[in-house]
Formats: sequence, structure tokens, C-alpha cells
Amino acid sequence: MKRELIKLPYRPDELQPVIGKNTVDCHHGKHLQAYVNNLNNLVAGTPFEEADLETIVRASDGALFNNAGQVLNHELYFTQFAPGGAPLQEGKLRDALVATFGTFDDFRARFEAEGVALFGSGWVWLAADAAGRLSIVKEPNAGNPVTKQLRPLLGFDVWEHAYYLDYQNRRADHLKALWAIVDWKAVQARY
Repeated sequence: MKRELIKLPYRPDELQPVIGKNTVDCHHGKHLQAYVNNLNNLVAGTPFEEADLETIVRASDGALFNNAGQVLNHELYFTQFAPGGAPLQEGKLRDALVATFGTFDDFRARFEAEGVALFGSGWVWLAADAAGRLSIVKEPNAGNPVTKQLRPLLGFDVWEHAYYLDYQNRRADHLKALWAIVDWKAVQARY
């Protein structure tokens, strides 16, 4: 099955000022498109040709893992945002966040700190295990919590291409700003 670049659920300029149009155009239209193209070339004629992304990420390594991981990561990333965001509603996820981290603000502070502390490029994830227990997982490069049998719920990209045009080297400012566009309805649906 040939993979296609996901369609954004918003216009490229609608996440401003948190993520600028130029960043979305470059990040989605160039970086993600390259991962999609590479993945299509790498899986052609292999047992992974018809596999879903999570299966490929769990069972592969090297270039195949890197490109499949980045396609999966970016599909989750771009679909967790909405212009102006959407608030976290009362329910299971909010209850689990409070039970695990103390308060929602405590969770946010820890999530941001983990993202800032990740050396080099990668991702910081809120993930759930099969029982619904939450954890914050740092993954270098193309890593995704599915390799640890966890379900990714929310992921912030800390590769420089995700924020450099808008924030230069201020990763912490980028992470703090992203909360304003998180679509918690999308995140809650993953839980």
C-alpha cells in the first residue's frame, strides 16, 4: 500500500503564532513528505508493504524504522493540534493525569522539563500502558512508545526543524507555547 502525506485538519497558517505557516509548510510539506517517500521506497516488495505503521515501527530497525517512526510520530503530532486548541475535559484522562502527576500544572511542568532535557533530537510523549497507567517517555530520533508496548497519546517534537524558524534555539519557549494549540479531544480519543 502506498502511503500518502496526511492532510492537515487546519490550514498551515491557522496555528500561528504558536507555529508559523513557514514552519508548518517546511515541517509537514518537506520533512514529513520526505519520510513518506522514503518509507514507500523502503517497504516496496517487502513483507512490510501492507503493514500498518505501528507494526513496522515495532518490528523494524535502521532506515525502515527511522522513516516509519517519523511518519507515525508526525501523523500523531499534526493531528493533535487545532487552531486555538480544545480544553481537556473532565473524564478518565484528566483523572489519570491528576492521579499520576498531582495536578495538571504539575504534569505540564514535568512534560516540558523532560522535553527540554532530551539531548539532541527526538520526542517527548505522554503514553499509556494497557491498563491505562500514564507515563512521560523521552525518545531519541524517530523513537515512539509503541516499541515499549505503550500507546502514544500526546507527543511534542523536539527536533530543531519543528521550532527553529519560530523560536530559534529556545526549545523551552516552544514547548510552553504548544499547550495553546493542543486539541485535547483528539488526545482523549487516543486514551
